[in-house]
Amino acid sequence: MAACRRVHLILLLMSFTACLFSTADQRQQNGNGNSRGILQPPVGGNLPGVSQSRRAAGWKLAEEEACREDMARLCSRNTWNNNLAVLECLQDRKDESEISAACNHLLWNYKLNLTTDPKFESVAVEVCKTTIPEIKECAEEPRGKGYLVSCLVDHRSNISEYQCHQYITKMTSIIYSDYRLICGFMDKCREDINALHCGSINTGEKDLHSQGEVIACLEKGLVSEVEEPSQRHLVKDDCKKAILRVAELSSDDFHLDRYLYFSCRDDRERFCDNTLAGEGRVYKCLFNHKFEEAMTEKCRDALTTRQKLIVQDYKVSYSLAKACKSDLRKYRCNADANLPRAREARLSYLLLCLESAVHRGRVVSGECQGEMMDYRRMLMEDFSLSPEIVLHCRSEIETQCSGLHRKGRTLHCLMRVGRGDKGVVEEMCQRSLQNLIQEADPGADYRIDRALNEACESVIQTACKHIRSGDPMILSCLMEHLYTEKMVEDCEHRLLELQYFISRDWKLDPILYRKCQGDAARLCHTHGWNETSEAMPPGAVFSCLYRHAYRTEEQGRRPDSEASKSTLLSRDCKVEVQRILHQRALDVKLDPELQKRCMTDLGKWCSEKTEAGQELECLQDHLEELGTDCRDIVGNLTELESEDIQIEALLIRACEPVIQSHCHEVADNQIDSGDLMECLVLNKHQKEMNEKCAVGVTHFQLLQMKDFRFSYKFKMACKEDVLKLCPNIKKKIDVVICLSTTVRNDTLQDAKEHRVALKCRKQLRVEELEMSEDIRLEPELYESCKQDISRLCPNVAFGNAQVIECLKENKKQLTSICHQKVFKLQEVEMMDPERDYQLMRVCKQMIKRFCPDSDAKSMLQCLKQNKNSELMDPKCKQMITKRQITQNTDFRLNPVLRKACKADIPKFCQSVLNKATDDSELEGQVISCLKLKYADQRLSPDCEDQIRVILQESALDYRLDPQLQMHCTDEISRLCAEEAAAQEQTGQVEECLKINLLKIKHDPCKKEVLNILKESKADIFVDPVLHTACALDIKHHCAAIPPGRGRQMSCLMEALGDKRVRLQPECKKRLQDRIDMWSYAAKVAPAEGFSDLAAQVLLSPSKNYILVMMALAVCLLFLVGLLCGRITKRVTRELKDRFGTDEVYAGCKTKRSGRKGLAQ
Repeated sequence: MAACRRVHLILLLMSFTACLFSTADQRQQNGNGNSRGILQPPVGGNLPGVSQSRRAAGWKLAEEEACREDMARLCSRNTWNNNLAVLECLQDRKDESEISAACNHLLWNYKLNLTTDPKFESVAVEVCKTTIPEIKECAEEPRGKGYLVSCLVDHRSNISEYQCHQYITKMTSIIYSDYRLICGFMDKCREDINALHCGSINTGEKDLHSQGEVIACLEKGLVSEVEEPSQRHLVKDDCKKAILRVAELSSDDFHLDRYLYFSCRDDRERFCDNTLAGEGRVYKCLFNHKFEEAMTEKCRDALTTRQKLIVQDYKVSYSLAKACKSDLRKYRCNADANLPRAREARLSYLLLCLESAVHRGRVVSGECQGEMMDYRRMLMEDFSLSPEIVLHCRSEIETQCSGLHRKGRTLHCLMRVGRGDKGVVEEMCQRSLQNLIQEADPGADYRIDRALNEACESVIQTACKHIRSGDPMILSCLMEHLYTEKMVEDCEHRLLELQYFISRDWKLDPILYRKCQGDAARLCHTHGWNETSEAMPPGAVFSCLYRHAYRTEEQGRRPDSEASKSTLLSRDCKVEVQRILHQRALDVKLDPELQKRCMTDLGKWCSEKTEAGQELECLQDHLEELGTDCRDIVGNLTELESEDIQIEALLIRACEPVIQSHCHEVADNQIDSGDLMECLVLNKHQKEMNEKCAVGVTHFQLLQMKDFRFSYKFKMACKEDVLKLCPNIKKKIDVVICLSTTVRNDTLQDAKEHRVALKCRKQLRVEELEMSEDIRLEPELYESCKQDISRLCPNVAFGNAQVIECLKENKKQLTSICHQKVFKLQEVEMMDPERDYQLMRVCKQMIKRFCPDSDAKSMLQCLKQNKNSELMDPKCKQMITKRQITQNTDFRLNPVLRKACKADIPKFCQSVLNKATDDSELEGQVISCLKLKYADQRLSPDCEDQIRVILQESALDYRLDPQLQMHCTDEISRLCAEEAAAQEQTGQVEECLKINLLKIKHDPCKKEVLNILKESKADIFVDPVLHTACALDIKHHCAAIPPGRGRQMSCLMEALGDKRVRLQPECKKRLQDRIDMWSYAAKVAPAEGFSDLAAQVLLSPSKNYILVMMALAVCLLFLVGLLCGRITKRVTRELKDRFGTDEVYAGCKTKRSGRKGLAQ
């Protein structure tokens, strides 16, 4: 073994131990055979104050004149008899306490003589006689070369023998007072000392203190070499090893690092007065107080240099090397033959190796883990301890983060720059930051990051107090409370800065790694914790995990199949993947792949979106305009959210009240599968729903319109039908229309088998109902009516179908294209009332009460039948009336009427149909036409029944008669304002118009009133006032008469004319009024044809008289015909006979003429 590798030094210092332990004077022979005492003073007779007469075996430093004055001034009297105590006293004096040059030189020569005599090895053998055999390496060292004591110094931590341990410890302090006393150090570092201008190596030129500065200077040169390799002198490898060796051997007692000792002596007394020296305890104490305000800059610099040496060689930390020695051997952390020794010795390599063992679930001693945590915290506190960051992040530090070096502030500033919050960071700097985060591994224990710990202390105490201090779940807890009232701004910034880097390597989340390492190795072919691969970068592993967590069914495999099970994540891993996704949704920068692909689009579209969650929403809003790569990843993320909306943590947080009240069952499910969002949509207008939640739910609904894949339940239920029936269609609204059209056609054609599967039809129904709630969910309608909405409904809120309702109420003022779309919508809603959101919402309770068993398509019909019930809710009744008014404007909006009168409408009202267009209502013209035919009793039975219902309803409420309302608006305002204002659906407005018929000036209005009178003759039920007045009389006198075709009206007329029948006064009065009105109507509007005439006769009170007279007239005409027939018969015969005679005569004459011609 080479002497330069060992600290040869301590050999002869054992003589001092002999003094220390009060042993007898020992005799020693030099190589020439001359006898000389082991305590003989150093050579140097020319020095002033050195006695020339000395006893060979009892010489004391206290007796030398050169040091007597200094010793008396600096050292207590009880140390004078112990040379070692005197030497230690003079070495460890205060900086301001100078000793004379003569004493300085005397001490130097004294120590030099002690370290150059190999014969003192025998003292070590005697003092450590039981220790040497226990240490195998030291027992095998050859004697007489100085290697034994050097070996004992190396293994002093393993020495249990008290006297030997004290001896080695005390002797070591002597040698470290001057680098020139260390074996081989001067020879190895001579050139570097001169090149770095660290001082002189000539004896006497530097005093005792400045010699410690030489080693400190070399140490600084060594650490600066790594930070600035191109601008610094490169220390030779031999000197580098010597420097680190000196640092290693001084690691247990800070007295041995002379420069640090003198720099930090006052600070030690201030901060670590009660800390015992030895085993690196003072170093650790000073490290912990490094950034205290009271710490001197000189000491802080010395501590920083020491820490930088530890970063280069972990053995420079005595406590760390000792605590982790067995673990390093156990997990082979220093046995990598592919790595150079310097790489293995680096602190980062040790931390990564042992952290990997911890993350794999291996046992690492608690003492070692405690030491590791101290040094991980040290790395996070001071960026300058990481030479890669100093080297690669210099420009960022100077421009963005200057003056923030304490307590990890500079590092967090760099992390913030790395996030992109304060500019752009260089790639090498970004990589260095990522490496440092992996080495320090703050994800395993938030306390490692001092800046985060201090910033978030109050939040942890309030929001996360239920979690054990130091538990990795603390970070998750903080993320769950991000952007909440409990979060403070400083904690928010520090947390996001750290999470930005943790999110870029799945291994930095210890819980995720522990739960998913098996799945990652099986499915994603990952390497060990501290191993990386360019083929599988860290960010790709998490992408692989979440694909396997969510995409099994989409890939066409059944969840319970063997192939599926082999690609499924374990339950625990899937829970952790979901947790990470929930956290990443809070900030787009926490998703490395998203940020990478969408950097350009974020700057283009979302530069002003700075609030929480706004950036992702912005990207989703501009989905069609995004670049291909960005659009793909945003689409995939949105598709993922549709399956598990809890990924949208901000939305779930805002919706907590409504979830707790209405959706707690689905929220508690391990697998969401879109149920929670469906529940939120259904309960979007509950009282617990707040504005933030409603906006978030609506935004997601609007987002779903962009692609049917964004509706998970719809996608899973209908994906096969979409591929088969609607290929190449992407937008959800188009897919819904395509599938709905197919379902409708199959239904109308009574197809034996529907082309759309049952599960798809059910989910299609859900989607249609959801879309009816907000006009924005029907993009085509919304785009067509945008201008109308801003013009007619500027203050109407979206949602609850309020905008749609506003457009319906103002449909006469709509633009042509909007009117057409609204008409089509109404047509669909009337055919399927369940899609009429406002009707279903307002009448929800009434439907439960009156129509629990009605199917969706007959819902409105059921409500109409129960409209006048005393139990009917007024708001629902009003809504039903609105829908009736709408239906009566056009037969196409009344599917029941349309079906019943399918043959009658083209037969009687073809002229009206010819005027019909797709984008406008017929304003009740077809129904008016059918009403007239009803009065003529020419309709088919089914159609007649439907028209009778319409007549009865419109008789009670004039608003249900579009023609009457259109033509008589002014007349109603002038003549019947009071009745109209009452809005009582009792027929008073029509009665008013009938009474004031003579006062009506507007001819179209008068014609409508006359038509009403005509219709009332056909059935008393269509005249509510008359029917109410005559209800008892009908019951008494006409009970056996079936209603319809004017039969009961005729019965009442006959009863009125029969003096034996006594009618109710009111009924009698109303009947007489009707007779007068009919008489006036007959004069003003005579019968237009035979059918009208026949109807008038049949409905006339003098019907029997008229019919008898008509019969008499027919009989008289018949008799006259008989009489005239006999006369005409005789005349005809005479004329016939006469005509026959003349014809015979003419024939004979012609015959004779013919013969005469032939003869000629």
